[in-house]
Amino acid sequence: MRLWSIHPHYLDAKGLVALWRESLLAAHVLRGETKGYQNHPQLIRFREAEMPIDCINQYLSGIYEEALRRGYHFDKSKIASAFSESSLKVTSGQLCYEWAHLCKKVKVRDPAKFAILTSIDRIDPHPLFQVVTGEVEQWEIVRS
Repeated sequence: MRLWSIHPHYLDAKGLVALWRESLLAAHVLRGETKGYQNHPQLIRFREAEMPIDCINQYLSGIYEEALRRGYHFDKSKIASAFSESSLKVTSGQLCYEWAHLCKKVKVRDPAKFAILTSIDRIDPHPLFQVVTGEVEQWEIVRS
């Protein structure tokens, strides 16, 4: 499971679809509707939020908006219609780590998208996140 902190507009088609599925799974886990993935590190920041369910619904809404922009047909009914807007913090180091991770994946999956990514100077976070200075998040499983 990868719940990207970077904005969904950077993801290739496969990445965006995977993010939607994995985020829906995360919502089920946070609502206690499944036994799997209970201790997944990607869920820590949502669980630590004041309103985790609202945060995951806001996160899903950001993905849905990007899918809509691309002309994809994701099922909006899978997102709770009413949720309080909030924000979570993400470190600059985490964004950089995720950026490098995404670039490695996209270089293989979608060379045209990779060419676009290589020209980007500033990484935007997913709309749920506010960037703060810092290293890679403690919950991240760092792969070399």
